[in-house]
Amino acid sequence: MNSFGRIFRLTSFGESHGAAIGGVIDGCPAGVPIDIELIQQDLDRRKPGQSHITTSRQEADRVELLSGIFEGTTTGTPIGFVIRNKDQHSADYSNIKDLYRPSHADFTYDQKYGVRDYRGGGRSSARETIARVVAGSIAKQMLATQGVKIQAFVSRVGEVELEKNYQELDLGLTETNLVRCPDPETAAKMIARIEDAGRNHDTVGGVISGIATGIPAGWGEPVFNKLHADLGFAMLGINAVKGFEYGSGFSGTRLAGSEHNDEFVPGENGIRTLTNHSGGIQGGISNGEDVYWKVAFKPIATLLKEQNTVDVYGNAAVINVQGRHDPCVLPRAVPIVEAMAALVLADHFLLSRVSKL
Repeated sequence: MNSFGRIFRLTSFGESHGAAIGGVIDGCPAGVPIDIELIQQDLDRRKPGQSHITTSRQEADRVELLSGIFEGTTTGTPIGFVIRNKDQHSADYSNIKDLYRPSHADFTYDQKYGVRDYRGGGRSSARETIARVVAGSIAKQMLATQGVKIQAFVSRVGEVELEKNYQELDLGLTETNLVRCPDPETAAKMIARIEDAGRNHDTVGGVISGIATGIPAGWGEPVFNKLHADLGFAMLGINAVKGFEYGSGFSGTRLAGSEHNDEFVPGENGIRTLTNHSGGIQGGISNGEDVYWKVAFKPIATLLKEQNTVDVYGNAAVINVQGRHDPCVLPRAVPIVEAMAALVLADHFLLSRVSKL
């Protein structure tokens, strides 16, 4: 339950207020060039304290590569890494150690394990996703050798929605604003919405969209481990995620079959489809078109305001959470969505190499 993937496999460890977060990546082929600065760039996009619309916790989140990479190239052996925790304020949680925070994993962890680390949620904290970002960055660099590129961006914050599809956008603008939305006008409205939530000691959710380009036809499985099913499994395993759709998603249910079908046409580099309602996947296997999806994130459950709850003994209580928390998870979750997509695609790339002689 702490490992993800079949061939390209990540096992992560660590807690929010422990000494470190880390992981071991197994199955990465030898000979993949790895740029540690690209890994660090992805970590910097996820780290806390980036701006006034994120948590003020200050962590450098510098990755230490312990094994599996020699002179900038993978050796084919397990890649070990660690990121040290530096700025834990564990005392912020001492007043709630016997209380269950609404909509957190506190109660369910107690029911499952009979013990829990109340400091920042322990293993259930989104800080664990650091390990996924490191592994995903390495996966992205491996996929780049095959011409595959993955890009995610914020497409909705609360009721503020980006009305354009990804083909109408300049995705190069994604990193030019605090909220990571590639449309500057919409980004300004999103930032204002997050600021408003923060002023009211409240939180706001939204949607992150993702696109993977350059995937050839033939990645995925026809029954179990369909490519879209593995993407959904990966995205739904991210903290605060409440929904996943790919291709036309729920909106496609409003179309007739004659409108929704993607007709095949001859292309310069092989068979293509005239439209892409399928989201680049048919029968669980990639068809060579762009793979695109959306991930829904709930408003973060940690509120800096008084709420009703119960204590560990079942008595009614009032909780008043302290500490440093994001009013909106979306800006920092963009690299996490990219990372999980990369882990899935890296796995299916390697599986595709053994599926036929």
